Amino acid sequence: MIDTAAARRYRRAADYLAAAQIYLRDNVLLREPLRPQHLKPRLLGHWGTCPGITFVYSGLNALAKATGQRTLFVVGPGHGAPAVHANLWLEGTHLRHDPALSLDEAGLAELVRRFSWPGGFPSHLSPEVPGVIHEGGELGYALATAFGAALDDPELLVACLVGDGEAETGPTAGSWHGGKFLDPAHDGAVLPILHLNGSKISSPTVYASMDDDELAAYFHGAGWTPHLVDVTTTAEPDELLASTLTLARTEITGIRDRRPDRPRWPMILLRSPKGWGLPAFDAEGSPLEGSFHAHQVPIEADNLELLERWLRSYRPEELFTRDGAPQPDLIDLLPPEELRLGRVPQANGGDLRRELPLPDPAEFAVPVDKPGAAQASPTQTAGAYLAELLRRTEEIRNFRIMCPDELASNKLDATLTATDRVFAWPPGSPAEHLGRHGRVMEVLSEHLCQGWLQGYLLTGRHGLFPCYEAFASIVDSMVNQYAKFLKMAAETPWRTPVASLNYLLTSEGWRQEHNGYSHQGPGFINNLLTKKSSVSRIYFPPDANTLLHTLHHCLASTDRINLVIAGKHPAAQWLSAEEAARHCRAGAGVWHWAGTEQHRDQPEVVLACAGGVPTVETLAAADLLRRHAPDLMVRVVNVVDLLCLSTPRRHPHGMDERAFEACFGRGLPVIFAFHGYPSAVHEVLHGRPDPTRFHVHGYLEEGTTTTPFDLLVSNRMSRYDLAADALRRAGGRASAGGGLAERLLAERDELRAHAYREGKDAKEITEWSWPA
Repeated sequence: MIDTAAARRYRRAADYLAAAQIYLRDNVLLREPLRPQHLKPRLLGHWGTCPGITFVYSGLNALAKATGQRTLFVVGPGHGAPAVHANLWLEGTHLRHDPALSLDEAGLAELVRRFSWPGGFPSHLSPEVPGVIHEGGELGYALATAFGAALDDPELLVACLVGDGEAETGPTAGSWHGGKFLDPAHDGAVLPILHLNGSKISSPTVYASMDDDELAAYFHGAGWTPHLVDVTTTAEPDELLASTLTLARTEITGIRDRRPDRPRWPMILLRSPKGWGLPAFDAEGSPLEGSFHAHQVPIEADNLELLERWLRSYRPEELFTRDGAPQPDLIDLLPPEELRLGRVPQANGGDLRRELPLPDPAEFAVPVDKPGAAQASPTQTAGAYLAELLRRTEEIRNFRIMCPDELASNKLDATLTATDRVFAWPPGSPAEHLGRHGRVMEVLSEHLCQGWLQGYLLTGRHGLFPCYEAFASIVDSMVNQYAKFLKMAAETPWRTPVASLNYLLTSEGWRQEHNGYSHQGPGFINNLLTKKSSVSRIYFPPDANTLLHTLHHCLASTDRINLVIAGKHPAAQWLSAEEAARHCRAGAGVWHWAGTEQHRDQPEVVLACAGGVPTVETLAAADLLRRHAPDLMVRVVNVVDLLCLSTPRRHPHGMDERAFEACFGRGLPVIFAFHGYPSAVHEVLHGRPDPTRFHVHGYLEEGTTTTPFDLLVSNRMSRYDLAADALRRAGGRASAGGGLAERLLAERDELRAHAYREGKDAKEITEWSWPA
């Protein structure tokens, strides 16, 4: 049993503080009549969800105090930030990080003033807020993040509040199946709390329109044991919530002990009025409590009398001492300091992060005696490396792979020799490498993979997200939000670095000629280029050995979003293990063995490339020029780190002018074969002298189901297009070449016609190799 009177007082205090943050800049304890000058000039915030957040926060406090349960609270409706701030101030967590937020009237006034104030706290949850791993501004991702946080942390309870508006989103709809991936032996528990307060900004929610039986049936079908907490049907809502939370914890313990074949984890369906505690109507007679009018700022500043009456209904004089501190009985309700929700260590996962025992890439390297002499699949080679990493982390369990059902397709299935695909329910059809304790998570939802990985990283662990290149863009918006989180976390002094978010994109568009146009899309690169230079990194390892070194580097890094794009098909290997290590450290370099500039200080033209297929086409173009224009001095440059093309002022990986000139010369034409959209290279080169000398070939949004060579020709990216462009751009070669460029393009067209006649590329393309 809990002291329900004290619980109501605690909620009154937190609700008052939440309302004060939205409205007040002065007179924060209403020690004098409310006047217009006491109000903020801009009223910002979302009141409607705040009372529900505090109700749950208070209930979780009681659970932690009674049972010692360490709990991470993930708040989906992050626009209810005033409620979280109020609770963090009451429990003293804000004070731990900022002495200005002291537990007295001065600290209370500072808290209230800072909310939605320039230089203060934003209107939504953010990394500056203790206990937060999810911002909650863009809705849909809270539950997936909560599941990621619970993985491999068996003592942790992750309570996740999901608003009924957020529950309408596609990512949340998929997330309800996350319980089927929780291993009762090794993982923590996720307790979803679906907050049904009836409406969004101005319209009703789908889930609130369902009656209790419909909701129970719906979530039972998704694998849950739902429990209803309806505050409108009980005189003691705090007691009802407390008993329900206790029951849920008992059920969780039972699942851990029994480990049933089909674990049905508990969840809570919480019905409470939107804007709980507001007057029933405003001055014009419009409904407030329980209506969409309560969503944001429910009472306008010009209705001062009603606003004051509402704020005084919380009776702040009873809740705070003369000095402005919370009354002692409110503090007595809190759990021990180490169990307070704002202080759970998992919410500052950098403190828990341990470096991975990374294998040496050289142990998995492909032997390369001469450039092009060896053949290997880059991702298959990487798969063996990742399998060893999984073996090395079997005991500590701090590394996972989240993949949208593409592991085998992307030739990373060597990892399944070290661990299983995790699935906690019996499979509905024959399956291989499936088990409850696995650390590969496959689900056909990029949103879930992203959310799971974010939650896993932010609570101190490591991971990798392999994906088909074209479908990484499904999580464009999620990575946008995560990049903002990392940027703000780095500016928060008490936040410590977390492991980087690592994408491995393969099944790249240039080799999706069999799947067609829908599978050809490199736009994720461009999205990453819009992120802060402190966060984003983009790599194009051209072969297996460079991929090994790139992954090794990315998996050891922190606070980054690393994008690695590599091929999966067997292909020529260019660099030995030692050469690959040097090349990756430099970011870009001249491949002297591929060029013809040995006896000149300056070549006539530079052939540059970034990406596996563009590298092959560039080298094939260099071979064409060697054979047809042997006196043309050509330099070949490969770029593995796209952002090294930036100036050092624009990006920390940018080459200095000397290194840049050593690669690309001064005033020379550069024919650049690029994996993605040409605009990406032009954007990165901004700020370099004479950027117009770079002539970028790349994906031009031309595609269909065809042959690999035809796809290249359609986008003017074939070896013939590159060689012809080099001839045109090299000084005086267009006329002196005697029509060589045109003859090369005519040969291209003949080979393309062969593909149209025979349904496959000619041997001149498929059997080409770098000359010994």
